[in-house]
Amino acid sequence: MQTILLSQDWVYDFDKAKGIAKKDNKIIVLVFQGSDWCSPCIKLDRNIWQNNEFNKIAKENFVMLLADFPRKKKNKLSNIQQEKNKVLAEMFNKNGFFPLVVVIDKNGVVLGRTGFKKLTPVEYADFLLSMKNND
Repeated sequence: MQTILLSQDWVYDFDKAKGIAKKDNKIIVLVFQGSDWCSPCIKLDRNIWQNNEFNKIAKENFVMLLADFPRKKKNKLSNIQQEKNKVLAEMFNKNGFFPLVVVIDKNGVVLGRTGFKKLTPVEYADFLLSMKNND
């Protein structure tokens, strides 16, 4: 039996994410993380974002938008991407929480916020989907 590894399809631009969300009728899951310094962010990435079961659900329901804020020089993002992430932070993460997961509808309206939770990948996906049902 062959194991198929699904990797997360990240989008790095809010306008592109909104376009996909509208076209495919999905919700946006915006993830603020510090990929090389924030241990709960790293745990969330390993346990949830890289999980095959989560990715199957994500591909059908979410547009995954990543705003990463690495600190190490070797992981430095392009100036353009840094600026895009800064704008996203000003819009959705004024307090600078990491990790922060913001669930946004296809029109850009925030449905809910969360962070690291001790849930299975499927439970985490269901929790994110439950925010959609509150609108």
